[in-house]
Amino acid sequence: MSDLIKLLPDHVANQIAAGEVVQRPASVVKELLENAVDAGATKIVLTVKDSGKSLIQVVDNGCGMSAADARASFLRHATSKISSADDLYKLHTMGFRGEALASICAIAHVQLKTRRVGDELGTEINNEGSDVKSQEPVLCPEGTSVSVRNLFYNVPARRNFLSKDLTEYRHILEEFMRVALVHPDVAMNFINNDEDVFLLPIQQRRQRIVSIFGSSFNERLVPIEEETDIVKISGFVTKPEFAKTGRDLQYFFVNNRFFRDRYLGHAISAAYEGLVQSNKFPGYFIYLEVDPSAIDVNVHPTKTEIKFQDNQTIYAFLRSTIRQSLGKFNIAPSLDFARETTFDHIKMDLSRPVVMPEIKVNPKFNPFEATQSTTASGSLTKVDERETSVPNQDLWIEREHVTIASAMNEEIATEMKKPVQLQQKYILKEMRSGFILIDQYRAHVRILFDEFVRSEKAQVATQKLIFPEVLTYDVSDLVWEEVAGMLNTSGFELKIYKGEIEIIGVPQCAGDKNPKTMLNEIVDDYRSSLVDSDLDLQSSLCLAMARSLAIRGGKSLSSVEMSDLIEKLFACQSPHIASDGKKVIVKFELSELTQRFD
Repeated sequence: MSDLIKLLPDHVANQIAAGEVVQRPASVVKELLENAVDAGATKIVLTVKDSGKSLIQVVDNGCGMSAADARASFLRHATSKISSADDLYKLHTMGFRGEALASICAIAHVQLKTRRVGDELGTEINNEGSDVKSQEPVLCPEGTSVSVRNLFYNVPARRNFLSKDLTEYRHILEEFMRVALVHPDVAMNFINNDEDVFLLPIQQRRQRIVSIFGSSFNERLVPIEEETDIVKISGFVTKPEFAKTGRDLQYFFVNNRFFRDRYLGHAISAAYEGLVQSNKFPGYFIYLEVDPSAIDVNVHPTKTEIKFQDNQTIYAFLRSTIRQSLGKFNIAPSLDFARETTFDHIKMDLSRPVVMPEIKVNPKFNPFEATQSTTASGSLTKVDERETSVPNQDLWIEREHVTIASAMNEEIATEMKKPVQLQQKYILKEMRSGFILIDQYRAHVRILFDEFVRSEKAQVATQKLIFPEVLTYDVSDLVWEEVAGMLNTSGFELKIYKGEIEIIGVPQCAGDKNPKTMLNEIVDDYRSSLVDSDLDLQSSLCLAMARSLAIRGGKSLSSVEMSDLIEKLFACQSPHIASDGKKVIVKFELSELTQRFD
């Protein structure tokens, strides 16, 4: 019997490694940008075509490589960043594994041009599927240029599983922004399909954030700053009123490296406790500096997960720093228990003379005199003795109590047949076998979602604004342009300009909701639903609109409004389940209530 275990060919091993390092075009962008930063570049240009499927090119003005180093850079485990295992615990660079170029070459056509500072000629290497096709001297600028074409050309299954171009472009854009946000000292340009997306000069950190997310973003930022023996914290958080339903504006960096951490994210949520709604999330750009030996970045292939030696202490420092900054800029409420606040809002008219209070009484008033009655104005009037003559006062009082109780019981019985609102959040409706509780927000979302889905065939009614409003948006955020057309068939009337949206009309069901706030909520929710749900684009937009326009908890409803809501809910195809799978209706049987009283 022959042996079963054998070594894999290099090209197969490289393709397997590529599966870990290169998951999509954005993975290539990340690796190449980080290599350019590590090369000491002060200017980086990223060029992308067809969402990275046809071309990804990164050009930098860094230190460049010699001919021998250029050839060696395509080998697996070849790196200039570390030389021993101990170096993993004192990293100051972005990339260090030495697998990026080898993995990329295994699944693409790669051309490398590089020249060191001071060299007359550079080197050009053409590589296809891990095979070096050519290497020769070439005239080129100082620095390095890497062009990656035809990604996954020899792995058609991987290429077929890529998302649509817009989704892949979003991932590329996100990787570019992560590097740009943490390196404002590097000029960075982004060109997509021959169009300039970003032309970012060398600038300060706040300026870089504003340059990426738009000039209106400047007013949202609150600076944070704290330095301890364990961690140095700096950056910005957004004001509570700008909290969003999505988490797309949340960035953690440690030692100039982007990472994700739910535990530290909870510290930020705790700092905003009482300042934002539970379904909304503040944005933040937080930069941590710690001793490299106190973290382990080598825990995930993409290096976005990090282990801290003392994460509990960092949690406490982060929470207190943000809370302190919010208070310093008069955003978080402060409590002063030594001061009486009862009279804070009483306005005194100093021009009025001081007048002693008077007490006026009617000396003739006798509450036990049966022949007297008090009118609404407080004066006493005589009434007909025949109406007030009672043979037995105690019996009269008892009969009156019985009459009142009977009337109250009849009124309660009548009211219970109508829906009753609980805590301005739930609707109680009596049934023959018990009663049901309806979550009014989820119910309205269910109703509106079905209406908007049907609106593809029947136009949603639009109400014109008396004065159109203009909303500015970040031109790099393609979601706005993507949803604009669909919104115009769902009750909105919008005019789209470069970086601006003119709101002319909104759906009739929007009521008096602020049009700008509503649009921002719809786009944020739509962006989140694309990631968190399996709905198609149109359904995701319908769900986002429904969530934004639905009546939320805390709104008082009349009996007519509640009855109308219940009627429309049960006309839906799936009234008991919300679009996210959560319950809309909970039923209570009489038998359950009986057991509670046993």
